Amino acid sequence: MKIVEKAGGESGVSAPLLPLIKERVDAIAGRLVKFRREIHSRPELSGQEKDTSAFVAGVLEAADIEVRRGVGGYGVVGLLRGGAAEDGAPTVALRADMDALPVDDCKDVEYASSVPGVMHACGHDVHTAVLMGAAEVLASVRAHLRGNVKFLFQPSEERSFGGAGAMIEDGALEDPEVAAIVALHCFPEMEVGTIGHRPGIMTASADRVRITVKGRSGHASRPHQTVDAVLVASQVINAIHHIVSRRTNPLRPAVISIGTIYGGRAENIIADKVVMEGTIRTLDGSLREQVPRFIEEVLEGVTTCMGAGYDMEIIKGNPSVRNDERLDSLVARCAADVLGVGGVRRMADPMMGAEDFSLFAERVPGVLFRLGTGNSERGITSPLHSSTFDVDEDAIAIGAKIMSWIAASYLERRPHGAGPARAER
Repeated sequence: MKIVEKAGGESGVSAPLLPLIKERVDAIAGRLVKFRREIHSRPELSGQEKDTSAFVAGVLEAADIEVRRGVGGYGVVGLLRGGAAEDGAPTVALRADMDALPVDDCKDVEYASSVPGVMHACGHDVHTAVLMGAAEVLASVRAHLRGNVKFLFQPSEERSFGGAGAMIEDGALEDPEVAAIVALHCFPEMEVGTIGHRPGIMTASADRVRITVKGRSGHASRPHQTVDAVLVASQVINAIHHIVSRRTNPLRPAVISIGTIYGGRAENIIADKVVMEGTIRTLDGSLREQVPRFIEEVLEGVTTCMGAGYDMEIIKGNPSVRNDERLDSLVARCAADVLGVGGVRRMADPMMGAEDFSLFAERVPGVLFRLGTGNSERGITSPLHSSTFDVDEDAIAIGAKIMSWIAASYLERRPHGAGPARAER
């Protein structure tokens, strides 16, 4: 198998390697489904991915890939050194997250979660199986790789302060230095056999807000002697939801959601305190700074006119994922090589969900793309984070082929403008 200096195809690698990658993935497709089902049936929450990471590390070591365990918690980094790499050859990273969610699995399938209240409802089991497959396949063709591949298996993506930052601090992008990074995410709204990509902003930023409304307690029969924190909080929530419709530009998306609210201890006591928590999501940095000020103006106004007090805390979370344009173009071409042009969809709009992959993409050029996992004919349509979420498992082999081909193609011809590493922001 020969890789030529001049590209035989759009993606930059001589044509014979792609059929070999496809063949190798097809040969292990059944194993990858088993990998996914094993992980799906034994899910582990953020920061608890001990067994999953051990399973991943074992598969990588069996493929003769250098493995570093315990990176940023239970993270695993595999390093595959290309057999055709020259001095100074680039290193490209592929990333998958491993953690599950606190959701009851209500599917009637043999691989349903065996852990009550914990489920892979966001497809991280699929991401992990895809990357394990890509690692095995690329290891089998390492002699043809003109650079190195790092496989980053990340813990704790679902946490506000997730595993990406911890892995970065623990040197996941160093030794050798990573020049670019690519990840995928399950997308049940797209049919299996398709992917979604877009250059530029791909996801929203997400920050947490914690509000404490302070009132004055008393007997429920004497409300005039109290300041009802529950009533004040209800007015605060209503007013907060007017911010997006009346204070922000409708052409600049923002989402404010209050997800939890706690207050009161007994039905005959007017509460003196209510605590609520939520998220603020935006697509641009200036609005990200502006919305918390609007929330505080609401709090000041409502609590003042109702005789209450408040505390507010903003906990900064993940910034937006910004896909590198040149690298996104390579991802799209590689996906088209695998799926055909009809299987590649350029997404018109970003997603308002958040991803700590953004922290990787702040430091080196990165791309996060969507992997179609739905199948409407088979009824596989449940959304992410739902108790019935599932995937068409044909997507696993498709993801492994695309990720393998992206890595091989990148190493053959780095996209202009997609390396070296960006300065830390």
